[in-house]
Amino acid sequence: MPFPAVFSAWLLVLLCAVSGAYCLRRVTRAGGADREARGAAAGEALMGFGMAAMAVPAGIGAWGAQFLLAVFCGVVLHALWLLRAGVHHAHHLVGALAMAYMAYPASLEPTAAAGHGGGAGLPLVTGVLLLYFAGYVLFGGARLVAVGGGGQPVAGGPPARSAELARACRLAMGMGMLAMLLTM
Repeated sequence: MPFPAVFSAWLLVLLCAVSGAYCLRRVTRAGGADREARGAAAGEALMGFGMAAMAVPAGIGAWGAQFLLAVFCGVVLHALWLLRAGVHHAHHLVGALAMAYMAYPASLEPTAAAGHGGGAGLPLVTGVLLLYFAGYVLFGGARLVAVGGGGQPVAGGPPARSAELARACRLAMGMGMLAMLLTM
């Protein structure tokens, strides 16, 4: 893998890990106050760390890809559980399904790098996911810019700043998802 590709892959790992860490911080700061917000932040933290693991350039081997596939299937179940609180959690489900979709081909090939050329997915499914995440990133970016400083409070921080950081983390993970889907 050429140096620019390795460097950008490590930047993606860093971006996803930092996003996951921030979401984990939101979980711990929320305490017992808002159970739904804690559950959503926990799902986002797990996705961030899982995306970071999948983006490692050297790959994590077939056993690692199988482990990630199992984790993302668990995240799918968690996202389905969150859906009972409202359809606004559908993005968690789409993200979890996308990660499981990317981990599956890598889990089948013993020498495959997890998520990176570890087998191609179905072009139609990959295309639909690319369109979804491209739209999510464009819409989320426009919304983040439009909000400016008047965000809604998010558990675990000053209202406007915390809400903007949470949106920025979601946007960063959406861009990471888009980048990983482009490698399929």
